[in-house]
Amino acid sequence: MKLLRVGTAGAERPALLDAQGTLRDLSGIVDDIDGALLADDGALGRVRAAAEAGELPALEAAGLRIGPPLGRIGKIVCIGLNYHDHARETGAEPPTEPVIFFKAPDTVVGPYDTVLVPRGSGKTDWEVELAVVVGRTARYLESAEEGLAHVAGYAVAHDVSEREFQIERGGTWDKGKNCETFNPLGPWLVTADEVPDPQALALRLWVNGELKQDGTTAEQIFPVGEVVRYVSQFMTLYPGDVINTGTPAGVAMGRPDPKPYLRAGDVVELEVEGLGRQRQELQHA
Repeated sequence: MKLLRVGTAGAERPALLDAQGTLRDLSGIVDDIDGALLADDGALGRVRAAAEAGELPALEAAGLRIGPPLGRIGKIVCIGLNYHDHARETGAEPPTEPVIFFKAPDTVVGPYDTVLVPRGSGKTDWEVELAVVVGRTARYLESAEEGLAHVAGYAVAHDVSEREFQIERGGTWDKGKNCETFNPLGPWLVTADEVPDPQALALRLWVNGELKQDGTTAEQIFPVGEVVRYVSQFMTLYPGDVINTGTPAGVAMGRPDPKPYLRAGDVVELEVEGLGRQRQELQHA
């Protein structure tokens, strides 16, 4: 299923995109698309049955904002340097264990919302990523297979980053990762049954129409199941938590000088195979 949330920011309602591309209203069946729903097999079954029976009312999509496909996100765990080609382009040694940092849930915006260039920023960068949404409580998992079994679904994430704040200003990476609007998510949450192999997905990103990133999740150093297993050794993952699994080569930081960092007025478009497409215009904060 392709689950999404539509409406004005902070007042989104749950919806579903059916096989014919028609937007369907779920508000008569569930309150929201969130961790509580993803952990409830019975509720998900009712949604699926109603969709298959053609019982869901259609929504008029024209002019309707698409928000983030997940509400009440608990935490966003991010994996850095998780693609062989991205490590090469930045001159970094491939990590022997996953690099973990966090984004706050309030960085999340819709897939077509404005992204703000922070005040004082000269190095705002793009990163297309596969986002993993947790559907079952995970603690001390023992295998990558168990990790995959705890995934509810997948989405497109844009891990916007400010490289000066991240790398040159001391401390941890978090200062360059948690600026306002720095995690567009969506347009859909695609349930795991529709993604048989998360290690066979193409990822692409364009800036002002020019292709910048053209990668595949096959390049991940630590695949999805292993990432979930690994993270569960250090923290409990709950339904509705999100894991951003890293970006392939092609970011501005990896380009020759002068590096083409993002500026107000730029337009970024990105997609992950089967998970939909995003588009954001950048503006000054």
